[in-house]
Formats: sequence, C-alpha cells, structure tokens
Amino acid sequence: MSGSTNLLLLFNHTPTAAQDEDARRSLGVEEIIHLPEFLRSVWNSVPPDAEKIYGYLEPIRSWVLEASRSGDYLLIQGDFGASYLMVKFAFEQGLIPVYSTTERDAVEEITEDGAVRLSHRFRHVRFRRYGE
Repeated sequence: MSGSTNLLLLFNHTPTAAQDEDARRSLGVEEIIHLPEFLRSVWNSVPPDAEKIYGYLEPIRSWVLEASRSGDYLLIQGDFGASYLMVKFAFEQGLIPVYSTTERDAVEEITEDGAVRLSHRFRHVRFRRYGE
C-alpha cells in the first residue's frame, strides 16, 4: 500500500457516484476498498437471533486489519450492534469511522385500484465522523 488515504467500506449497498466523489473530495481519499464478496454476506446477514455477535464479526475485523493502516477511513453502516462494535474497533485501531448522511424524499402515488404506492429517494449529503 502507498502512503495514500483509503476508505474501506462496511456498507450494505454499492456506493453511489456522489458518495465516491465526496469521499475523494472531502476526505481526501485516493482508494475506495470494497468488502470482499465472501465477507459481504457476513456483514449483510448478522443473525438477529444471536445473543452475542462479537465472535461472528471476527472475519470482518481480520479483513479490516489486513486492508487498512492507521489514518484510513472506515465507512460503517448496517446492523446497529455490528456497527457499534466496528466503530469501537476502528477507534482502537487508529482508523476514522464515518457514515453517510442522506436527504430523504417520500412520494405517495395512488394507483388505479386505489392502493397507495410509497417510494423513497435517498440522496447523499456528506460523510460524518462517528463521535462528532
């Protein structure tokens, strides 16, 4: 790895072009590193019936340690408990945990059969550091 600042993604979605652009502009990120495919299902499927998930997240922590260095950003969004644990871990490792803020628009449409169709549009606004 070079001396550039990276952004690692613990994120349930593919980042939008606006998020990618903003990460490079506002965070000074040169490389965006996606969670490997085999770990996406781990992050996207935190078992809701598990009493504890710290051990479940071990493969994610291992990947973060391998793929990052102190001062890198870690975009963390997903299951609330998993996000909390990974934010704590990020701080312990000298990483900068962030999340994406959005504007949300809801549009209601009454269909021909009288049902209501509700759609939501989300637009990235900025990245915000956890704890600030």
